[in-house]
Amino acid sequence: MLQLPSSTDSGNPKFPEKEIGNQGLKKRILKKGISWQIPFPGDQVQVDFSGKIEGGECFDSSIDKGSPFSFKLGQGEVIKGLDDGVATMKKGERAIFIVPPNLAYGEAGSPPLIPPNATLVFDVEMKSWITITDLTGDGGILKKITKEGHGWATPRDGDHVLVKYEARLENGSVVSKSEEGAMFHIGDGYLCPGLGKAVKTMRKGEKAELAVKSFYGLSENEEGKRIPPDSNLTIEIELVSWTSVIDITGDNKVVKKIVKAGQGFERPNEDSMVKVIYTAKLEDGTVFEHKGTNEEPFQYTTLQEHINEGLDRAIMSMKRGEHAEVTVGAEYVCGKNLPANSMLKYDIELIDFIKEKPFWKMDTNEKLEASQKKKLDGNMFFKAGKFWLASNKYHKASNYVEYDHSFSDDEKCIANGLKLACNLNNAACKLKLGDYLQASRLCTKVLEQDPSNVKALFRRAEAYLKISELEKAETDIKRALIIDPHNRDVRLKYKELKGTQREYTKHQTEFFSTMIAKMG
Repeated sequence: MLQLPSSTDSGNPKFPEKEIGNQGLKKRILKKGISWQIPFPGDQVQVDFSGKIEGGECFDSSIDKGSPFSFKLGQGEVIKGLDDGVATMKKGERAIFIVPPNLAYGEAGSPPLIPPNATLVFDVEMKSWITITDLTGDGGILKKITKEGHGWATPRDGDHVLVKYEARLENGSVVSKSEEGAMFHIGDGYLCPGLGKAVKTMRKGEKAELAVKSFYGLSENEEGKRIPPDSNLTIEIELVSWTSVIDITGDNKVVKKIVKAGQGFERPNEDSMVKVIYTAKLEDGTVFEHKGTNEEPFQYTTLQEHINEGLDRAIMSMKRGEHAEVTVGAEYVCGKNLPANSMLKYDIELIDFIKEKPFWKMDTNEKLEASQKKKLDGNMFFKAGKFWLASNKYHKASNYVEYDHSFSDDEKCIANGLKLACNLNNAACKLKLGDYLQASRLCTKVLEQDPSNVKALFRRAEAYLKISELEKAETDIKRALIIDPHNRDVRLKYKELKGTQREYTKHQTEFFSTMIAKMG
């Protein structure tokens, strides 16, 4: 197994410690590589590694898992420090990387394994990489980079891209091309499925050659002429530029298009104090609302209903200095008297923000007070029917008291009560929002604390019913009835379950009868 030297170990004196970039990433070579080549961004690299918190124990190891770890370089699949470090390695090379928090998990950490602001130490050995990338895993789209792009970011589904391309058959005849550049949204199926899949792996300015099998190719060119069946394609493509388009709410009701990228990695979170400038327009271009100026930006606290929910959630997805265009559907613009199915179009610039004091910087009394306040805010939003906002408050409230081991016995008692109540209330929110799987998980957390909690059993049974886990639902309802046999809600839920079970049995009987009849 790879053994991690301590950060004070002098290592091989022939290879002194070096800094990579200017953000604090350090590298010390333990074993020299066997070639001069290094992988390109987008290459599928294979490494053996062990990782630990500086001064602590190993938290992950590919050796322990029995196989090398594989990831696409420069695609954000691993922390940036590891991405940047592995990009400097030659085949067979082994090195120690000391990764500062800003290139790892930052202020948030990754509980429970990685604490906040943790410096990480990785022992990495480069095994190999694949320069010609199989984008689909089935040989259907092979990609070879012919010119490196800029930066590290790549487009995602829904992004608006501008590409130049030329598609040819195996005999060399051109079936489609765009010398001036073609614009389309990834996922719209422009030209052929292979084009969209490949573009998502490319960086700005990158040029590549694609070998596309017939089942990822196109059936007609732009003139409408038929292409011979089972034709493979070769596509030369250049990603000129793209605009990021992000579905904020997951239902295409709040959509953000980035006009100018922001700086850094941080974004506002709940209860951040933000400064913005924005203008809202109706679909006909009429200015509906304007807030803030360069001299005096509009200042407000996130997720406190100072602005509409859709705009609030979009601003919380922005980085400092980011400029974006956001469309918000009427469902997320309460009290604005918008016509049904209409939307507002916002032009927004996030000037600055100050995050709420993080919980790891609070003492125990501050954590309890903050948790209690967030719980009360959640109760207020729940009563108003604003379940997404309420869920966020309950989640934040439970986080304040989830991982602290320094509470006194009395404080632990209060913390456990808050945690139980918030998880139980959050489960009720998730049921209202239709997130039944998460509702069941929250109830399970409550039952781990209090196995006889009737409300948790009842709500988990509700969630199980919604996802047709009828046996699990029956087990929970029966447990609840044993604990509280006169509970009217539980008895009604048991009656509903029995009706659902009868309907399910009837459906199964009819299905199998029909199948047997067809076989006969």
